[in-house]
Amino acid sequence: MYELKTKPNDGSVLEFIENADPGKREDAYRLLDLFTETTGYPAKMWGPSIIGFGTYHYKYASGHEGDAPLVGFSPRKDKISLYLSPADPRREELLARLGKHKAGKGCVYVRKLTDIDTDVLKELIVHSVKTLMEAYPQPD
Repeated sequence: MYELKTKPNDGSVLEFIENADPGKREDAYRLLDLFTETTGYPAKMWGPSIIGFGTYHYKYASGHEGDAPLVGFSPRKDKISLYLSPADPRREELLARLGKHKAGKGCVYVRKLTDIDTDVLKELIVHSVKTLMEAYPQPD
């Protein structure tokens, strides 16, 4: 049976950021504040390199299921990966206003925060969380 590689763990978010690429460290701290304030969730390490906020449990028709962060980011050496819901109905409209980025299926990649409009990023975060919570309601 398939086992998820990216799981929440007790790793230190601050220690991870301190050990991140020096060119990404300041942006990582800014993103930490932005994601925390926007989501209301504390930061948690997921796997060795993703800082996630909130969690949801998914189960697909195939039977595959697992847990994932609602949103998150990773300050990688070349680019910062932003983990946002690909199912957000406003995603394309918001990405068009975000600024300089590249988008993959579930990730948005930026070189530095000064390349993007952080107010638009906040909107993307809010809509991603809302989309995932509606798609995967969690028991109380």
